[in-house]
Amino acid sequence: MAQFDVYENKSKSTKHMFPLLVDIQHDVISEIATRIVLPLARPEYFSRERMTVLTPTVEYDGEKLILLTPQIAAMPAKKLQEPIGTMEHFRDEIIAALDLAISGI
Repeated sequence: MAQFDVYENKSKSTKHMFPLLVDIQHDVISEIATRIVLPLARPEYFSRERMTVLTPTVEYDGEKLILLTPQIAAMPAKKLQEPIGTMEHFRDEIIAALDLAISGI
């Protein structure tokens, strides 16, 4: 598991809104049983929750999605199986969203 890896959301109840999850946990914290993730959401479900820095629009595999930083969560690492890609190329946007959420800058 690597920081910014992308995983399919396997939850039957939420995957239509949040099809993907991004692992944001740094690799130095690899010995715990959980991983910190951010959901990637379809914009039609979250049109009123738009703050450009906090919830940036990103594109993955041709689909525009919203990075829902306010819904940061921890998941058991064993529930994240094979990564399907990476969001490393959106590193700056992800870090900026986390900075805004945590420090207000």
